[in-house]
Amino acid sequence: MATAGTPRPIAPAQGKLGVLCVGLGAVASTFIAGVELTRRGLAKPIGSLTQMGTIRLGKRTEGRAPLIKEFVPLARLEDLVFGAWDPVPDDAFESCLHCGVLDKHEHVLPIKDFLSTIKPMPAAFDQHYVKKLEGSNVKQGKNKKDLAEQLRKDIRDFKAKHGCDRLVIVWCASTEIFITPGPAHQTLAAFEKAMETNDPSIAPSMLYAYAAIMEGVPFANGAPNLTCDIPAIEQLAKDKGVAIGGKDFKTGQTMLKTVLSPMFKARMLGVSGWYSTNILGNRDGEVLDDPESFKSKEVSKLGVLEHIFQPHLYPELYGEIYHKVRINYYPPRGDNKEGWDNIDIFGWCGYPMQIKVDFLCRDSILAAPLVLDLAIFFDLAQRAKLSGIQEWLSFYFKSPQVAPGLYPEHDLFIQQTKMKNTLRWLMGEQQITHLGVEYYEYGEK
Repeated sequence: MATAGTPRPIAPAQGKLGVLCVGLGAVASTFIAGVELTRRGLAKPIGSLTQMGTIRLGKRTEGRAPLIKEFVPLARLEDLVFGAWDPVPDDAFESCLHCGVLDKHEHVLPIKDFLSTIKPMPAAFDQHYVKKLEGSNVKQGKNKKDLAEQLRKDIRDFKAKHGCDRLVIVWCASTEIFITPGPAHQTLAAFEKAMETNDPSIAPSMLYAYAAIMEGVPFANGAPNLTCDIPAIEQLAKDKGVAIGGKDFKTGQTMLKTVLSPMFKARMLGVSGWYSTNILGNRDGEVLDDPESFKSKEVSKLGVLEHIFQPHLYPELYGEIYHKVRINYYPPRGDNKEGWDNIDIFGWCGYPMQIKVDFLCRDSILAAPLVLDLAIFFDLAQRAKLSGIQEWLSFYFKSPQVAPGLYPEHDLFIQQTKMKNTLRWLMGEQQITHLGVEYYEYGEK
């Protein structure tokens, strides 16, 4: 077990924390409604580590396991203030009704007064990047730099209007088309020039990331878009002392992959094939029906197995794995996604076996607590002056953003250990490595 250290200076979580969501669709509206229901005692924040999770401190014999929110100075639910941008003008109440995630009578109508006050600001939106989505609540500007400046003004105005002490932005919007990093993404000067010339390699999500960082606001990317995963934005975040990270909320099928694949690898069981398919009928499913948007999601999903299995180290077990991912738009399901996996594995003497998983999940119900945790943890990171990529929060992402030269860690339990050890380190507690505890218990030094 690592030794204890000096706690890191962390600014107090005083006053209001404004949570600005890019997108006010199923995920964001479900998140906002769930927080308000919890604040009124009408629901529980199930799925949220910041609200329900504990953290072990010290040796097992000490029996110390406080709630995370009682161990680390986190923003309180009571102090959260919500805002959003969306190309669709529906307020949060109308969005909840339209998306149909939450029960209208039990969970939406009782907080109509609150939800109706959250009206989306006009979005920096271009249908070229999300072809299956249309909207009338859209900003107009002479170029992309102008749109980014409008977003910066929105951020300042929201903070002033609501009396917020701090802000955090979480991308909860649709998946953009696949973009490969290019010259415009390498330096801040190139990036700003590309915005001024309306370079197509500058997607709308990048404008939000740029605006957030320029305003000193931490930014978490919940979609597989390139967004802040480019050198120009990464360097800007470091220079401005702003926390960033992503990408793509790890919710259903990929969450299961990051649990099952470490099991196979830990037991040295081979995998010859992994076929994954999804059906869903929400706005996300409709957007992903476009091949260019699906490409972004596919890359995010496909990278998981390669990084966990490390086929270059275990060619006999994983060197010839066939991995296929499919997503199909199926309107009757709405937000209730079905993820089906067929896994072909092999064991002793090469004998084949199969595992089949059918996950009937609720996409936004799984994503909403991630938005809450990311908002609260990114605010913590900002107050602790942890600037740049927050790799310790990889736990929440399908395709974790990492520093140049590193490969992303996908194993859910390694990610969890890294996250909790970071919290221990912040507070000057011993980081738990599970090494040496047994010797202590048996009286050996």
